[in-house]
Amino acid sequence: MTPRTKKPDPTAKKPVKKSAAKPVVSDTPVEVAPKPAKTATGPRYIFAIGRRKTAVATVKLTEGGDGSFVVNKKPLAIYFPTLHLQKYATDPLELTGMSKKYSVVADARGGGINSQAQAVALGLSRALVMADQGQRLVLKKEGLLSRDSRKKERKKPGLKRARRAPQWQKR
Repeated sequence: MTPRTKKPDPTAKKPVKKSAAKPVVSDTPVEVAPKPAKTATGPRYIFAIGRRKTAVATVKLTEGGDGSFVVNKKPLAIYFPTLHLQKYATDPLELTGMSKKYSVVADARGGGINSQAQAVALGLSRALVMADQGQRLVLKKEGLLSRDSRKKERKKPGLKRARRAPQWQKR
């Protein structure tokens, strides 16, 4: 047996060989769009993250602001309804005396409202230290720069909760 040979199709297009194209050099200069210059008068943002349990807060500190404090696009008094939570979130600004110098925009996610307030406080403390290293001692002495690493312990097999064992029965 002889192998069949395929005859070329006369109507099919032939493949075009790609040749290395030479770059076109022109005599006219090419204009490159200039990058926008950073203005010294524009707002300066300082960004920091604070965490507590499963809550994460991103804090943006604006220098030269009007002293406003916004959490999740709501005023502080509305988002944190109790005075205890409001005080906890604003403590870093009050201790350093910078409550009127900066505006704060925070985004808090996860966890409970108490954990979110503590996460905002940590993020705000970190942002203030980035803005002014002189505030570090004041904030550290009050314990506002250390992250509280306590989290909920996981449930173990054979137990009702992390450590709670089922009630023992004699019979």
